[in-house]
This record gives sequence, C-alpha cells and structure tokens, in this order.
Amino acid sequence: MRTHLVRSGLAALSTVAITFAAAACGSSSGSTTTASTGSAISAARCAQNKAAGTVTYLSGYQFQSSASILEYVAASKLGYFDDLCLKVKLVPGSGDTAQNTKLLAGGQASVAAVSEQDVIQARANGIDIEGISSYSDAGLDILMTNPGTTALTQLNGAVVGDKGAMPVSVRAMLVKAGVSWNSLKVVKEGYDPTVLTRGQGGLKALTGFISNEPNQLAAAGHKVTVWQPVTYGIPSSLGAMAVNPAFAKAHPTAVQDVLRAALHAYDYCTTHVAQCVGYAADLSGVTYDKKLNAAIWTTETKVVSDNPTPGRPLGGIDPANITKLTDMLHTYSVIPASVTDQDTAGWFDDSAVEAVYNGTELIWPAP
Repeated sequence: MRTHLVRSGLAALSTVAITFAAAACGSSSGSTTTASTGSAISAARCAQNKAAGTVTYLSGYQFQSSASILEYVAASKLGYFDDLCLKVKLVPGSGDTAQNTKLLAGGQASVAAVSEQDVIQARANGIDIEGISSYSDAGLDILMTNPGTTALTQLNGAVVGDKGAMPVSVRAMLVKAGVSWNSLKVVKEGYDPTVLTRGQGGLKALTGFISNEPNQLAAAGHKVTVWQPVTYGIPSSLGAMAVNPAFAKAHPTAVQDVLRAALHAYDYCTTHVAQCVGYAADLSGVTYDKKLNAAIWTTETKVVSDNPTPGRPLGGIDPANITKLTDMLHTYSVIPASVTDQDTAGWFDDSAVEAVYNGTELIWPAP
C-alpha cells in the first residue's frame, strides 16, 4: 500500500525495532460499554482466543485515523477485544510497507494493514503473508491538478510530481485517459502539497492520497481538482488487512474475532468520529491534528461507502479485483510474468470475514 500519510519521511529500521520493543500499546480494559472480560462469548471460544496469546496488530502508519487503523484503536479502547477474550497489542507502523510485510511474515506482527496490491507484490518476492479482508476495490492514490485542468490529456508534456515512486494505479489512469506517458516529466516532490498550487518548477500535477493532501489544501483555502483511478475502472483496495499465515492456521477464531471487533468498531466510529479520533490522539501525543485526522477518517469511509465491494459484506474480498490487480501489475512489470492469476488468487482468503457475518449482518458478539 502506498501509504496515505501525514508525514515528513519514513522511519528507519532501527526505529521500527524500538517501536516494537517500547511503544506498543495493549488493549484497553477501561471500556464503559462492556461487562467483564470475555463475557460476550462462550467459555470454549474464550479459551481458544486466549490460547492465541498476544495478537500484535501493526498499523500502516502510526495511529493516523485511516480505515484499517482507527477502528482497531477504537476496538481496543472500547473494550471490544476484551469482550472476545483477545489480548491485542497495537503497534504503530513506520509507513514503510515493505518493512511491514517482512515484520508480518517474520511473526513480529500477527495482523497488519496491507493493501491487496502489496500482498501480491510481497508474495511475488517470496514474503509469506496472506490477505484476509478489504473494504473496497477503490484506492486512496490520486492525482491532483489545479482547477484549470479539465481533462487529463491536457497533461501531455507536463511536469508531474510524485513522492519518489509513481503509483501504478495513477499511471494506469493516465494511460487509460489517453495521456502519452513518455511525454511526461516525472519529478520527485516532498510532502508539501502547496508546490502544486504555487506551480513550483512548472508543476502541473501531483500525486497524493484522497484523504490527505486535498484536505490539507482545502483547510488552507486552496482549490484543486482530484482525479481518482477508480472512476477510470483502475483496480486498487482500501482498508485491506493481511495476516501471518502460520498464526491464522493455528488460531482461526482469534483472526475471526480480531476482524469482528474491528468491523464492530468501524460501525461505531462512523457515527462517533470525534470520540474515536480522540482515542488515536491519546496514543499519539499533543502534536496529533484531530481536525485533519477526522477529515481523513470521514473521507476514507465515504470512499468505502461510495465504492462497496460488489456482492460482498464490508471486509469481503472481490476475486475479480485480485485478477485485475494482477493484470495491471503485469502490464507495468511490477511482478514477474511467471506469477499467474491462480497464484495470486491463492494468496487471499476471506473465510475469516465470511465467518463473522450472517448474510450482510455482522454477528456481534461471537457465537
């Protein structure tokens, strides 16, 4: 997942190690909405979940209020994990997707926020993780232009900025829209989106994340046009999760109930935004921008509601999207041609999501 972040750079590997050693946060037992620990489920299921030991959740980037992060923080603070006899340790990720997938494969994390595209890329590179859920086939990567640009073909020959790597979905969108890719001058920009509104270096377009830069620019009074790959039929994912396969095989009820608690919290946070963002702020410190993070959560959940996964409940994986992602990654030589559609289909299993629903209704608490 190209990380949709408010940040100035990626943390070093040593910082990640320190994070795991010292900055992890255990699940809260101070809920005002629940009774005693495990009271919501049977004694047998409680024992199974306790047998899993500590379940380490790794976020995509810190405790930013993104889908796949905020609901896990809220599930901890509201006592939903406690209700299901789960001991969940929340670990803030550095934003380095490749490093997160390695930590997950190595067992230093049990579950982690990883996009479907990044699951495919990780597995293609021999990193053993498994995708287990996704909220939407839409993604967060976008392209921004100033309002004067009314068609993407106006960007032919233009200077386009990214953050060091052009998102494949944005490139695919430009090509599908008829832009001559080889005519573009792609330059690396930092994390200040006003370089676009200022036209710095002749910049005509800038990549970003729909929940981040447009909200920052709007708050500062700048108008931009946002171009979303999903509107061009380009595949992606939002709020996707992956698991350590060995952990999932050994503790299936724990994986199911981690997702169950997060989905329950997702629903709660859609109507209690300030409260949930406050939980994330409590874990993050005084510099946490509550207003921006509330906008991030509201924007991302709207993308999910506007682009539901076809025929699946919230969290269910769309097999057709995996095939489309595979084809796109082949087209742009991101994964080897030897990786087949059958290979990538086998790298995902949403049986844990299926287990927590009765039709489209989330089963709460667990059976």
